[in-house]
Amino acid sequence: MRSVPQTSTMAAGRRWPSLLATAAPLRFAIVLSALLLTPNAGSADGHACLPDEPTAYRTSEFRAAVPCSLDGATVVTTGALQDLLEQRDPLLIDVFPSPRPPKIVRDSQDHLWLPPLRDSLPGTVWLPNVGLGVLPVEEENYFRANLARLTDGDRGRTIVFFCLSDCWMSWNAARRALEWNYTSIVWYPEGTDGWEAAGLELTEVSPVERTEGQ
Repeated sequence: MRSVPQTSTMAAGRRWPSLLATAAPLRFAIVLSALLLTPNAGSADGHACLPDEPTAYRTSEFRAAVPCSLDGATVVTTGALQDLLEQRDPLLIDVFPSPRPPKIVRDSQDHLWLPPLRDSLPGTVWLPNVGLGVLPVEEENYFRANLARLTDGDRGRTIVFFCLSDCWMSWNAARRALEWNYTSIVWYPEGTDGWEAAGLELTEVSPVERTEGQ
């Protein structure tokens, strides 16, 4: 893999969609994204983790020290993920959040929504917002349908979930996939921050498009 130029670790979320329409502010998505773009001040080395797993999904303060483990999943470092990519062909899923097109855009062809872009691992599929602690029905439909499509219905397919470092949304998404009986789940808690810090290549990705009901 080629090295990338030294850039700010904020690059992963630096580009956001342009809306050429009059619409209500997407307050929730914007606030959520701002939270995830704020480094976790509680981790002295940026990779400190919690020894105990919670018994429920994380529903707030998504950018904070995450557990060291996820029951039923394999937790990997950047080096271990590189080895996995050389040995197998896992499905890479980035769950970094993104604003959705407002209703005025979804209901009309007279308005233009430019999808956001994000720098992520090569070969990644970006499924934004599926790492929320409580999934709205549209997000659950989006997540379930794309997992089934991307794995061709094979619940034993190896799936790697990630976001930024110290991002509970990736932990939530991986845990949810386990609850849906996907049996080969890998969690990469260092996320795009860890990948970029190692001087590894990042490429532009855009969110997977939504269909009706998503």
